Amino acid sequence: MKVVDLTLTLEPGMRGVEFESKFTLANDGWNASTLHLYSHCGTHMDAPLHFEAAPQTIDQIPIEDCLGPAWVVDLTHLEPKTPIEVHHLQTVADQHRPGDALLFKTGWSRHVHDAAYYRDNFQPISPELATWMVEHKVRLIGVEPPSVADVNDLPAVTLVHKILLGGNVIIVEGLTNLDAITTPKCLFGAMPLKVAGGDGAPCRAFAILDVPIDQ
Repeated sequence: MKVVDLTLTLEPGMRGVEFESKFTLANDGWNASTLHLYSHCGTHMDAPLHFEAAPQTIDQIPIEDCLGPAWVVDLTHLEPKTPIEVHHLQTVADQHRPGDALLFKTGWSRHVHDAAYYRDNFQPISPELATWMVEHKVRLIGVEPPSVADVNDLPAVTLVHKILLGGNVIIVEGLTNLDAITTPKCLFGAMPLKVAGGDGAPCRAFAILDVPIDQ
């Protein structure tokens, strides 16, 4: 069994992340920090409440829905800003089964340490693909950019989030290291912090390779 970490490291300087020392070994007998985290910083999961697509909060998402078979869709050939459409799924569109997850590999996580990461050059999920995923009962999707759609275009980002979150599709954003997944299908998991009433939360995302997942 091989486990691939798909999670960005939370560190000072990342948008929405601040650390401060609370106790030190020298002064208090142990080291501890206070963490200030934006609910959608780094690798994170969106709850339907994020866009009020439904009342469900992050702590109400069943943990069993955060783990399952996933197809890796290689989109590294797409030009910047190209909307991801149904035809880009290629054979995955026919092989996907209800409940499977989709991971969209674009290589965008290489920009995480520069300003381009939050700009509109990444490949967004199109409304048509979002609708297809709801109709085909995709349970979980993962993308490398900080959002499934352009964060600088409020109508567009709202529409795509509402389609997905309102259609019972869990969204994980800010993935990294997808190129380390060497198989077309894996076991994907994303475990969010259990924040009461949360609209989203940072999560630890991972892929498990070389395990039977088609039974």
